[in-house]
Amino acid sequence: MPIPTRAALVDHLVRTRIAGNVATPRENNLSHYRKLANGDRHYWLGLELGDRWSDEQDVLAVMAERCGVIDDPGHRQGQDTIDPELTVDALERMAGRLRKAADARERVLFATGHPGGLLDVHRATAAALRAAGCEIVVIPDGLTADEGFVFQFADVAVLERGATLWHTHSPEPMNAILDGLLRAERPLPDLVVADHGWAGRAGQRGIDAVGYADCNDPALFIGEAEGTVQVTVPLDDHVTSPRYYDPLTAYLLGAAGLTGDR
Repeated sequence: MPIPTRAALVDHLVRTRIAGNVATPRENNLSHYRKLANGDRHYWLGLELGDRWSDEQDVLAVMAERCGVIDDPGHRQGQDTIDPELTVDALERMAGRLRKAADARERVLFATGHPGGLLDVHRATAAALRAAGCEIVVIPDGLTADEGFVFQFADVAVLERGATLWHTHSPEPMNAILDGLLRAERPLPDLVVADHGWAGRAGQRGIDAVGYADCNDPALFIGEAEGTVQVTVPLDDHVTSPRYYDPLTAYLLGAAGLTGDR
């Protein structure tokens, strides 16, 4: 796919509702911000937030700054937004970290809790880094978590239950991978590229982590604000067609210098 210009990508993100006026309603966003602030660990996505984010309004302020949701605390229902310019800014920051990984030929692990939307984004990024000389981490066999199996599909770690790739926010699959690598006396990744609890737990365990997050998943944005997660890209993580993410992936790889001979 041709690499879009920044302006063309912004237009595409808005048109496909990856950003702009997104499908996630304001009520859902605020409910998740409140649950994170109330200490519900399901919404911490593998991070350890202590009591630092116990005020829902502080969470909203971070989300307005880093994701582009509407910053008015009085806006309680209806439409909410992701700023496409913030999406592209974050893609460019992620590209810088991918470029560093390629230059150093680092070990990189890919994982997703949103295989219905983001699996091919991760797969294409893994293929580009492998072509640039990186080692794509192969996870140990026989890993389990959350009553499912943790395995790799197209170089991307996923959770499987009942022959189905599972949507999960849980950090436990990432724990299973990292603990499995340690048991096998194999080196941990230099970089994790992921989403949901996979990214949050990797960052919490001291590994460089970059990832994607929706406007109703505030934890990774907080992780970036605190420095536990290096980059969080704001986007709707499950739009009506996974092909809509192709221009975003092309822009990311182009910005990272991973589209041709290095």
